[in-house]
Amino acid sequence: MSEAIYNRIAVLRAERGISRRDLADALGVHYQTVGYLERGEYNPSLHLALRIARYFEVPVEVVFSTEPFPRIGAAERASA
Repeated sequence: MSEAIYNRIAVLRAERGISRRDLADALGVHYQTVGYLERGEYNPSLHLALRIARYFEVPVEVVFSTEPFPRIGAAERASA
């Protein structure tokens, strides 16, 4: 049994206006691989995870986590 790895790939792509195909081309993977990653159906190798983080110019912990990421806006609602 593999542990779930959560990611923010879709959020980072949306923020930057990058298509799955463009990200896949930049990473040298099939565009469906990006979809599998985003849906949590595939855990990336360490090498691919580091390349994704480098592509978005963020630390790998910004993209991937073993814990679910808080929903966007959740912190603002909790403090209101």
